Amino acid sequence: MVATQPNSSSATPSVNGTGRRETILTPRFYTTDFDAMATMDITAHQADYEAMLQEFKADYNRKHFVRDDEFRQSWDHLDPEIQESFRVFLEGSCTSEFSGFLLYKEIAVRLKERNPLVAEIFSLMSRDEARHAGFLNKAMPDFHLQLDLSTLSKTKKYVYFEPKFIFYATYLSEKIGYWRYIKIHQHLAAHPEHRIYPLFKFFESWCQDENRHGDFCNLLLRSQPKNIEGWQANFWSRFFLLSVFATMYLNDICIRSSFYEAIGMDTRQYVEVVLKETNRESAKAFPLVLDLDNPEFWERLRCCEEPMTRIAALQQSELPQWQKALRKLPSQAAIAGHFLRLFLMKAVPAPKGVAH
Repeated sequence: MVATQPNSSSATPSVNGTGRRETILTPRFYTTDFDAMATMDITAHQADYEAMLQEFKADYNRKHFVRDDEFRQSWDHLDPEIQESFRVFLEGSCTSEFSGFLLYKEIAVRLKERNPLVAEIFSLMSRDEARHAGFLNKAMPDFHLQLDLSTLSKTKKYVYFEPKFIFYATYLSEKIGYWRYIKIHQHLAAHPEHRIYPLFKFFESWCQDENRHGDFCNLLLRSQPKNIEGWQANFWSRFFLLSVFATMYLNDICIRSSFYEAIGMDTRQYVEVVLKETNRESAKAFPLVLDLDNPEFWERLRCCEEPMTRIAALQQSELPQWQKALRKLPSQAAIAGHFLRLFLMKAVPAPKGVAH
């Protein structure tokens, strides 16, 4: 559990890698086959990579992420539930950004000698993610929480993904991040009375970093035709779309709903818009996308909410691990059944001339 003291401005608990709230939806840390990535042939798309590098070198946000005078105040006047919702949001978002920084930095180091062009772009992406994570981490003491990122990097378990899986997952993560931030920005621009914390002022430029990262991942996919052609590409595109979309849906509906409500948003409407926009844009990268106009898609996700809530409650309980695992089984089976049906739903081929 994370130790917090929402009504005491004198104490800022430190949260290390072993003291964090862990759920099956907690952001993961990743590693990959760096040798395979280093030997990618990008000759046919050399000009595109060079143009992408110049885009990253421009560094449009190098002076953007600076805490201004508006941050220099106490936020204890906010309702304790709102403060807790900010803690959940900040912790999850900071961990996710830090995970991206570690992965991109490691790729850049491993590829530097054999694929310097791709390595340099990854290095600049890690620069962006470090800024995001650092900015979020500086916001945590405002809500009496601190995340020890150096300890977290040493204690977190790393998940191995093949390079193409890294490209699929990262593309979706960055693009869904873009739509998340831009929709919050648009909402608060229309309803400034709900901008209860100055962090939101940074979201418009922030989301452009996410968009550029996603475009680079799209280029990585397109420059290796085997990633986007054939039945395996269809299978994995469907798998990653469903995995990322279901994770966001359950995370936001079951865990972060109070955060969106605190800034005057309808969580379900927000999630639906973000997923539909990400799905639409994914047709530029993947050979097929999900049919989000099918009511069954949303109905089956709604059916996963109750079992996911039960799993989350068990995860945070004081029961022995073996009892937790045993009691989770019925809920996990229910979710797996719905996921299987969702995976088998008819997908929508990407329009020709758009995807690649």
